[in-house]
Amino acid sequence: MITNVGLGAGVGAAFTARAGGVSRPPYDSLNLGGAVGDDAASVRDNRGRAAGALGIAAGRTVWMRQVHGADVAFVTGEPGGSGSPGDGLPPVDAIVTTEPGLALAVLVADCAPVLLADPEAGVVGAAHSGRPGTAAGVVPALVAKMRERGADPARMRAAIGPAACGDCYEVPDAMRAEVAGVVPEAYATTRKGTPGLDIRAGITGQLAGAGVTDVWLDPRCTIESGDLFSFRREGVTGRFAGYVWIKGAEDE
Repeated sequence: MITNVGLGAGVGAAFTARAGGVSRPPYDSLNLGGAVGDDAASVRDNRGRAAGALGIAAGRTVWMRQVHGADVAFVTGEPGGSGSPGDGLPPVDAIVTTEPGLALAVLVADCAPVLLADPEAGVVGAAHSGRPGTAAGVVPALVAKMRERGADPARMRAAIGPAACGDCYEVPDAMRAEVAGVVPEAYATTRKGTPGLDIRAGITGQLAGAGVTDVWLDPRCTIESGDLFSFRREGVTGRFAGYVWIKGAEDE
């Protein structure tokens, strides 16, 4: 259910998968997305199960309203209108915190979940970077926001989670040209010989351009792996998540 990632001492990071939850088809079973048509009680149960498996305290995860943009927000554990941290945030596709014990979550089902950390500065961030967000530069914007909080790109560690791979992610030729015009590394040709995009390669190039070279890539393709949710493969489906957080003293 969980793939843990090493982003440095004092930092927790992980990607969930599909199994281990209570949602019924077509969201079976560990769907963490609250805006895909699944039963709300099942989503709450699934989020509690994931947090428990990761050792994250109840009610200490920030969820974004993702819109495929490049806006970034700094978040704290102060509860919003619903009593949850981060509630009331405007729509954003990346978030940053310096607060120990506060987990940042990014939901995906073909887009790339990107986790960043500077353990020395005590700054972590998460981004939702699909085709539009990658072209718009959400990950470089996340690096810049983390720098505002004292992070150094030369110290940052990044993890890019499962996403649609360049062999599978087929797009019209004009769309490939448009994205590759701003992110050249994303240019790809699928195994069928058709125009494609390699979003993770594009993000890796963006990170390098921002000074972040310590990058871990999850090799799994969401379209190919039945263990993960994929919108392109299934249409109506759930969402898995990437989590990153600064561990509190009690977690050390």
